[in-house]
Amino acid sequence: MLRALAPPEPDTVEVLVAARDLTSGTLLDHGDLVAHDYPQDLAPPDAATTALGRVLAAPVGRGEVLTDARVVGPGLALAEPGRTILPVRLPDAQMAALLQPGDEVDLVATDPGTGQASLVADRVTVLATPTRATGDPVGDGIDGALVVVATTPEESVQITSAALAQYLTVSWSR
Repeated sequence: MLRALAPPEPDTVEVLVAARDLTSGTLLDHGDLVAHDYPQDLAPPDAATTALGRVLAAPVGRGEVLTDARVVGPGLALAEPGRTILPVRLPDAQMAALLQPGDEVDLVATDPGTGQASLVADRVTVLATPTRATGDPVGDGIDGALVVVATTPEESVQITSAALAQYLTVSWSR
């Protein structure tokens, strides 16, 4: 009897993949992800092992392996090494809705008493615009909307300080 020689089956690891196309801001639920055996040599080293209840920072396509850099949380720092990841509340939810992950924007603060505006941070990268699955801004009883940005450690202090006493807005520039 003649047998064909075949290479051994590769070692596999279980990863989570998107069951369907998922948009940025999706709150991950049971039907959004499925476990899939993936060749160990090809699996991303930062593949997410748990994801229920987490929020997507960027869109994920059907069949795509979910990584920690795709969900809001500490792993999001993998998308921007050397940068500080900072959630920022913009006072106008419609303004925040204009933003997309990957946008580079300037943050401008306006003093409500004097009307004076100043540049707080330039060229910060938008990493996530958390929304409910319905597309509405996260309803937490606070006006405005939260966005997650990558910035320098120094600018993160300036942004945080400005957000407490002034109105933040964004602008695009090149």
